[in-house]
Amino acid sequence: MEGVTDPTFRDVVLGLHSANDLGGAFTEFLRVLDRPRQRAEIERHLGPARWPIPVGLQLMGADLGAVGQTARMAAELGVPIVDLNFGCPAKGALRGCAGSAQLKDPRGLEAVVRSVVEAVGGLVPTSAKLRAGFEDASQVEDLVRAAEAGGADLVTLHCRTKVEGYCEEVDWSRIARAAAAVDIPLCGNGSAVVHADLERMRSETGCAYVMVGRGALADPWMFRAQPATRAEGAQFLLDYFDAMVTRSGAPVRGAISRIKQLLRHWTVGDLVAGRRKDWLRETDPDALLARIAGAAERPSAAPF
Repeated sequence: MEGVTDPTFRDVVLGLHSANDLGGAFTEFLRVLDRPRQRAEIERHLGPARWPIPVGLQLMGADLGAVGQTARMAAELGVPIVDLNFGCPAKGALRGCAGSAQLKDPRGLEAVVRSVVEAVGGLVPTSAKLRAGFEDASQVEDLVRAAEAGGADLVTLHCRTKVEGYCEEVDWSRIARAAAAVDIPLCGNGSAVVHADLERMRSETGCAYVMVGRGALADPWMFRAQPATRAEGAQFLLDYFDAMVTRSGAPVRGAISRIKQLLRHWTVGDLVAGRRKDWLRETDPDALLARIAGAAERPSAAPF
């Protein structure tokens, strides 16, 4: 997720989990236009390796040579997997014929996957993340088969179409259709928001894995059965703020904006239950941090 899963946020989340909780993570996508990205850009996107949980590099682009060469460089740097984004619905991606624009052209999608598979030469696996279609889901089987034909080792299917964006309604039967259409493992994605949804999606659709995006913004602990307390949730926000300012050099107001980005979704320990708008309207960074710090010092059942 661009603008969300930067190395700092990802690092704080990975620090909560073992490999038993969370099988792996991906970077926010790295755009590749008409030339390969530089080694330093790839390393910056990946961030330092701090945890045993693997972090794959996600690429988005339509220039076969540039995407392939970038993937090869990433493989030589030791990334565990290269993931190709065919799901981003942003206008900028569409103008570049990348992201979900590729959903209109299964053969073009297959060509992008093949270019990366051939470029990495078996050094690392290649995965592809798709939406269920552009305007509708009538070709979902064709799309996942195109990724498989291109040589992908894994396909992730976000069950909404590009037109549906991030609407509340989801249709997991599209994931089931996709899983039945290919022989490679399929990872389901779309509105898995609590821990129980992980097993429910697997059992209802036959997918092998589940990818979580926005659900982890609301609750970074959702990958484990034991819920986090209000105090743990508040401490996470403080740790994330501190990491942004001290480790990444972010300005205070920029770091506060990221904290508010999480608070729009936050469900951990009912931290902002009934008060979300008040917290988001707070303009004084010190006052907002004080609210969070106060919650971190209280038992989760205590009123505040």
